Amino acid sequence: MAIKLIVGLENPGSQFAKTRHNVGGIFVSQLARRFSIPLKTESKFSGRTGRGMICGHDVRLLIPDTFMNLSGKAVGSIATFYKITPQEILVAHDEMAFGPGELRLKKSGGINGHNGLRDIVNSLGGSGDFLRLRIGVGHPGDASKVTAFLTSHTLPDAEREMIYSAWELDESLLADLLSGDLQKAMNQLHSSQAKPDVDNKDT
Repeated sequence: MAIKLIVGLENPGSQFAKTRHNVGGIFVSQLARRFSIPLKTESKFSGRTGRGMICGHDVRLLIPDTFMNLSGKAVGSIATFYKITPQEILVAHDEMAFGPGELRLKKSGGINGHNGLRDIVNSLGGSGDFLRLRIGVGHPGDASKVTAFLTSHTLPDAEREMIYSAWELDESLLADLLSGDLQKAMNQLHSSQAKPDVDNKDT
């Protein structure tokens, strides 16, 4: 099924702007700039939204302006208003299971402890059948350090460069992804990073 909505998760506020937890929102902002899609604040959708063409596909972009664990408020409202099904949504978010700069696509499944995804599932009537772009940010090595690692520490320049360069996806890959040819998109993305071609399982 074709993707109609791309969501990037982040926390609002300048103190979080360059943290690991915000890479999903930064990805969507970069995508908006790359394809000249203006984003504007829409209070009824609790976020910044825009609509434009990406590789021949009419797509809406959304960056919730709520805190991460309330992301579903924005996603649920825009999905309901425009009658977008969970299968037509791509959510970009941070993923500690992978190193910085590693991207993986995942079709539906669990939330792996991610509070933003949990709230989105709840807002979609309990459905986790949306596509995820998991953006690797690494792990601090100790569970007690996770919160600070994600939300308080600015991304080091070297890690930020790896992440930002990784999500400059080829237009052919974006076209396959947005058209709903997920197997082809997964194969291209994962093989380019020397990883298995499909990741539909939780880590």
